[in-house]
Amino acid sequence: MLTLSINGADLEVDVPEDMPLLWVLRDVLGLTGSKYGCGIAQCGACTVHLDGQAARSCVLPVGEVKDRKVVTIESIGNTDLGQQVQQAWLEDEVVQCGYCQCGQIMSAVALLEKNPQPDDKAIDQGMAGNLCRCCTYTRIRSAIKRVAQA
Repeated sequence: MLTLSINGADLEVDVPEDMPLLWVLRDVLGLTGSKYGCGIAQCGACTVHLDGQAARSCVLPVGEVKDRKVVTIESIGNTDLGQQVQQAWLEDEVVQCGYCQCGQIMSAVALLEKNPQPDDKAIDQGMAGNLCRCCTYTRIRSAIKRVAQA
């Protein structure tokens, strides 16, 4: 039995320690906002925050998460910055199909927490590894800049 800190709550799960965090979130806890994309940490659809840092949950064994704080898209809007990013996503009409957007938002919040005024290069670096098949990258950059200017 493992106790995990997920979205501010301590939750017990009875899973193997080598199970990826993504499957614990989705299949065991019912938190389906983080998506399965590639399974090899290359697309970013599964991004969560681990102690405030963007992390790919599809390759992260849950046993390595034990004493760390996990935040998922389900609770990112509980923070002021998370709300601002979500609102900017709406105002700039970032979403098309939407599949990757939870991971995009999680990476954008992590970027803005570290660098509240990122330039284009910092945005590119902070969002690297988050793929969007609909190619909404220009709108993603615009939304991040909207929050940075607020």
